[in-house]
Amino acid sequence: MSLLKALFSVRMLLLAVLLALPTLAFAQDAAAEVAASAPVKSESYLMWLYNALGWYYALAFLLLSFALVALVVMNFMQVSRNNIVPKDLVDSMEAHLNAKQYNEAFALASNDDSFLGKVLTAGISSLTAGNNYSHAIEAMQEVGEVENMKLDHRLSYISLIGTISPMLGLLGTVDGMVQSFSVIASSVTTPKPSELAEGITIALMTTLVGLVLAIPAIAVYHFVRNRIAQLVLEVGIVSERIMSKFPGANK
Repeated sequence: MSLLKALFSVRMLLLAVLLALPTLAFAQDAAAEVAASAPVKSESYLMWLYNALGWYYALAFLLLSFALVALVVMNFMQVSRNNIVPKDLVDSMEAHLNAKQYNEAFALASNDDSFLGKVLTAGISSLTAGNNYSHAIEAMQEVGEVENMKLDHRLSYISLIGTISPMLGLLGTVDGMVQSFSVIASSVTTPKPSELAEGITIALMTTLVGLVLAIPAIAVYHFVRNRIAQLVLEVGIVSERIMSKFPGANK
């Protein structure tokens, strides 16, 4: 909320500066300017965006955008059901346990790299070592917390980009305002709008690009976080159901 207030205050200040410029500046020798001006060369939108941002802001936003895309793809792959609660593993484990093939069930869980496979391996190993069922559940919970922390760490970088992007846009806004104020301060007469355009363009475009990156980053972060919470809860329910079928589970 404080960030939104800061962005709003800076933009209101920029708008006040623009409105304070005398309208006389817009009518200064318009015909002479048109006659003397060179033909405008057409350029692509990407080149225009690059020139509007400046190379340093363009490079920073480009790196953030590449990082965001990579992190989104990686996190969506990590939170797939096959990586956390694979149905094949659940069905195979229950089939082995119903047939009282405990060694085969343990081997199956040990060879599975999914979230559920690691949790089950910890629990079965604890039972195999002679511990009771409550100790096995504690071992499973410890492994589950470690795996959940790994997922949260990967996801937190998306949240970081969602926070950095508008802050970088705010920096560009302040930088553009400083450039526009410098033109006003160093000009003997009322500056032309074209002389202020560079600073104003940086101020507005950095804000725009920062928000374009931040909005989807925040949306993806909350979606994936809820997805992780749902699947981790399912891991707990399924793992306890499977562990209850081992000998000694009622001790």
